Amino acid sequence: MEHSGHLLITCPDGPGIVAAVSELLFRHGANIVQSDQYSTDPEGGTFFMRMAFRLEGLDLSLDELARAFADEVAARFAMDWRLHDAAEPKRVAVMVSREDHCLLDLLWRWRRGELDMDVGLVVSNHTDLAETVTALGIPFEHVPVTADTKVGAEARQLELLAGRFDLVVLARYMQILSGGFLDALGAPAINIHHSFLPAFAGAAPYQRARERGVKLIGATAHYVTELLDAGPIIEQDVIRVTHRDDVEALERLGRDIERSVLSRAVRWHCEDRVLRHGERTVVF
Repeated sequence: MEHSGHLLITCPDGPGIVAAVSELLFRHGANIVQSDQYSTDPEGGTFFMRMAFRLEGLDLSLDELARAFADEVAARFAMDWRLHDAAEPKRVAVMVSREDHCLLDLLWRWRRGELDMDVGLVVSNHTDLAETVTALGIPFEHVPVTADTKVGAEARQLELLAGRFDLVVLARYMQILSGGFLDALGAPAINIHHSFLPAFAGAAPYQRARERGVKLIGATAHYVTELLDAGPIIEQDVIRVTHRDDVEALERLGRDIERSVLSRAVRWHCEDRVLRHGERTVVF
């Protein structure tokens, strides 16, 4: 996708949207290679679109194309839209506590080229993973957090993160982020957690889930909002378990699902496949 552009659109539904977008891209030499669309209701609903197109042959720069699109199409249809050059990977920072499974999976996939992103920093409230991260050539910052130091810790984290990254990934970062922090961050954040919520919130969820005889365990990846674990969901998955699975087995299976669900959510975000719509997402 290094020679492609990604165009994401949200607007009131109505006739002529696809034709107008396609005509402008065609007129300026863009070859559309992928197009996805969805409407909540063709009669007065909200329309969503993602287009990928080749940049070779364009008679304008991408910035000039964006200005033409804004003037000729976006204003006409009252669009909320974004245009990205796929050759520019998202700048990503990761926040983590002590558990390493999600962090290491993301870094492994990134090193293998499976995630189109540039990991520039890992921030943790513990030092457990410092050596592992720095051995990969990634800067590691330790910012301890306690109830008494939370305000100062968030201020330090914002010094490290705000304005420097396109996405922040919470790879089992076991701290609640304040609304003020999220507002100042200037980038979306994605979180991962087990899918026992809200039934088994708090400590030892796998132990309590086994005591209740659960038959499914899973994981949820979502955008972070001020409401705890209540942001728009990007991806979920589950696996069946039985009475034969002890707590250790449930935790191992849970880690496997958390890894895969988080990596898919991050990949889709970095590929410009996710559009937020209120408390929901549209994922192309």
